[in-house]
Amino acid sequence: MDVKAKPRLYLHRTADRNAQPIARTYNPAFRGPPAYRAELPDMMHAVGAVQGDDVPIQQVGVSNFRLPLRYRTKRGEVVTLETSVTGTVSLEAGVKGIDMSRIMRSFYDHKDAVFSHAQLGRILQIYRRRIGSRDARLRLAFSYPIRQRSLRSGHEGWQYYRVVWEALLTRTGALRRLVHFDFVYSSACPCSAELAEHARDRRDIYSVPHSQRSKARVSVEIAPGHRLAIEDLHAHCLAALQTETQVMVRREDEQAFAELNGAYIKFVEDAVRLLYRELDHDPRIKDFEVACAHLESLHSHDAVSVICKGVKGGFTGNFTDFGQLVC
Repeated sequence: MDVKAKPRLYLHRTADRNAQPIARTYNPAFRGPPAYRAELPDMMHAVGAVQGDDVPIQQVGVSNFRLPLRYRTKRGEVVTLETSVTGTVSLEAGVKGIDMSRIMRSFYDHKDAVFSHAQLGRILQIYRRRIGSRDARLRLAFSYPIRQRSLRSGHEGWQYYRVVWEALLTRTGALRRLVHFDFVYSSACPCSAELAEHARDRRDIYSVPHSQRSKARVSVEIAPGHRLAIEDLHAHCLAALQTETQVMVRREDEQAFAELNGAYIKFVEDAVRLLYRELDHDPRIKDFEVACAHLESLHSHDAVSVICKGVKGGFTGNFTDFGQLVC
């Protein structure tokens, strides 16, 4: 009886079936001398390696590599926060790739620094020079804590805010510094409040006007020569909208919050205009865009609105992904 030969389950160096198989071992002690490392193949410089149409690429890089970074608060304290980093550069036609590890290495060279937009600008200069790109961008996303005091009881708790710092270095050498800040607040509907009062006045009927958790995403470009702390953006949002959601709440705080919502009722159109007025008066802010979403408790849909300063070549008010504004 013929016995079928078992298939070989390993690679061969050549098509010769009598050749020795490639060794499948790993030596953790092996490092290799400099000459060995220098001769390692580099596909980034391979001749004829570009696939597809040989055209420029606007952005290529790495997204969401995470590490703890240090930031300075407005009071001068240094806090360490988990940060998601996205770094991209432009790629000219005729170039295969960028060796993406260079972006991370350039960044890790500064991992112990206290980060600021100026620090981001320095990193962009370095990795644009290393990679030979014309445009470069860095984006840091993190959750920033600010201590919040309750309305009446005096308790305190940490409120966390989604913050994105963005720095863009253009081929002209100009550095744009952007901050995106999410602020969660309560919005009591003016129409519902008025109807509830009408029912009480005319029919002696108790009813509750509807309010809902709402969110504003404030995006600003910092003016050249100025600094803008995250706490400053928070202060602008609080001054404009007043009704920020609370952390530590006792009965007196809950009553105060109900009164606060009654004092500052607002439609989503009111919210963006209130923020416009607040941001437009700050000389540190060159340009801004505000997107608000009121996550309706009356309707099955949300009420949304977007506004921008109207700077030529700046934000356009073309915010479309309102799904990002889910609180």
